[in-house]
Amino acid sequence: MVMRELYPPIEPYDSGLLPVGDGNEIYWEVCGNLEGKPALFLHGGPGGGLLPDNRRFFDPRAYRIVLFDQRNCGRSVPYAGDPRVPLEHNTTPHLVGDIERLREHLGIERWLVFGGSWGTTLGLVYAQTHPDRVTELVLRGVWLVRPSDESWAFTPAGAAHLFPAEWAAFREAIPAAEQDDLLAAYGRRITDPDPRVHLPAARAWLGWELSANTLLPVPPPELDDATTLAFARIGHHYISNGCFLPERGILAKVERIRHVPAVIVNGRYDIKTPPDQAWDLHQAWPEADFHIVEDAGHGGSEPGIRHLLIEATDRFRDAH
Repeated sequence: MVMRELYPPIEPYDSGLLPVGDGNEIYWEVCGNLEGKPALFLHGGPGGGLLPDNRRFFDPRAYRIVLFDQRNCGRSVPYAGDPRVPLEHNTTPHLVGDIERLREHLGIERWLVFGGSWGTTLGLVYAQTHPDRVTELVLRGVWLVRPSDESWAFTPAGAAHLFPAEWAAFREAIPAAEQDDLLAAYGRRITDPDPRVHLPAARAWLGWELSANTLLPVPPPELDDATTLAFARIGHHYISNGCFLPERGILAKVERIRHVPAVIVNGRYDIKTPPDQAWDLHQAWPEADFHIVEDAGHGGSEPGIRHLLIEATDRFRDAH
């Protein structure tokens, strides 16, 4: 089998800042075919921001590709890299509302929704809130954000068993007296206005967040202080609040979207979002196509995952 590559690099033909309330403006861009099938890409994180390669999972001759930086990250304003910027109006319901404002602003009736990692979580909540606006879903690295999922990621009982050195660095950035509640300890430091306090904590937080993203280790990206702080602040804000999800969680509302064609892709060795989460979603939603990629971790650029994602957008491109 010939593995699919990303489509060639493209640039936006339109972009802007859209006011979404509470003093926030989200950066958005559109590329591909102006008359093509609308598709929305949702980036990960929370707080990750867009990357140029995010545009390349879609055939630019066939799709009108819409991307945006979620509140307070990327090129959206105000930017969470400034420790004075409040995050109280940055929640999952706010982001779902932002997606609807963007859809209306661009005059789009319905669109394919594509998300990875946190983008999968947000895409599922959006689709469950507005099922009549979603034509298809493409989901990579499913994160359900149940208590057991958060325990896997942020306690010694989970991923720490497989990445002990990385977990030790994350834990030991906090004094021993506070290590019984790392989320709270990091919260106190990441939200401290003093850069001598919040920057070391943000770097340690991001070090753990970005570890184990791929099956084979790759060098972490070099990020400036503001980007590091924004990612850590938004990530901690969401994770410490259960990602502001509905009380009964995502699986309880799958009935609302069971009619939506969907593809679920997860790496067998995805340490960040292990395949049991994708499996549980598929058990609740057996109509969705389900794929485990045997030689892959969490990254969307890994060959087997990339192949299936592009295969999915190509199939939905041709659907009527």
